[in-house]
Amino acid sequence: MAQAATEAVTGAAPTAPATIGDSEFDRDTAVTLREDGVYDADLSAGWTIIHAVNGGYLLALLGRALGEALPHPDPFSVSAHYLTASVPGPAVIRTQTVRTGRTLSTGQASLFQYAEDGSEVERIRVLATYGDLDTLPDDVRTTALPPAMPDRDHCLGPSDGAPKIPGSSAITDRLDIKLDPATVGWAVGAPSGKGEMRGWFGLADGRDPDPLSLLLTVDALPPTSFELGLTGWTPTVELTTHIRCRPAPGPLRVAITTRNLAGGFLEEDAEVWDSADRLVAQSRQLAKAPRTS
Repeated sequence: MAQAATEAVTGAAPTAPATIGDSEFDRDTAVTLREDGVYDADLSAGWTIIHAVNGGYLLALLGRALGEALPHPDPFSVSAHYLTASVPGPAVIRTQTVRTGRTLSTGQASLFQYAEDGSEVERIRVLATYGDLDTLPDDVRTTALPPAMPDRDHCLGPSDGAPKIPGSSAITDRLDIKLDPATVGWAVGAPSGKGEMRGWFGLADGRDPDPLSLLLTVDALPPTSFELGLTGWTPTVELTTHIRCRPAPGPLRVAITTRNLAGGFLEEDAEVWDSADRLVAQSRQLAKAPRTS
């Protein structure tokens, strides 16, 4: 009945949400096996932020390659060093299995692009441990609590007049982010100075989260440096992500904090919570602070 009513008003059936395995995110993180341990990829311009490809998207891309190369399916811990800024276009990922055990396997991967003279330039190097999230025990003992923030309907997104990231960005069209109003003071020239960013997160096409997309999620909100009164590109130096369990369908809640900016660098500690109030991912990132002049 509801679908029929929608068709009567709009003249067309509503668009069905994308599914895991058949979405823009899946297509844009696809890798093609060239030879044993080596994969070809194409970095989509749709995931750029200011003038570089987003670090979380890159992490998911390498995460997919490692998931195909290793005997275990799910990322547990992924540590990435960002060596040079990636740009849209062809890339090659070279993987290596470091160790394989009964419950865990460890591998490394590097993403390369090509310089004007045809030589390979390494963009990002990853060391990761994989396992099977479905085999983990159910026992949970935690003092962690979901972030305190308004319901999604009371948070701010582009349709509510929320500002775009300065200088950005194709990636915002692929994300469904609603920010906690308490963390968008930067947008009206009144940053809180607290170094906090919170919001509801999903993919714009409605694809539900999975372990691979969580690697994108931890690096998808505006940087906490905005609430510290700094604007501009905040390039990632190193990012470590822990995937704690398979997320339930539905929107995610993300909370990111920075406690210390010193020497031109800052850390961002992120927590990702699913619709079942479970802590599904954690990360720590070291980034360069935007220049003040």
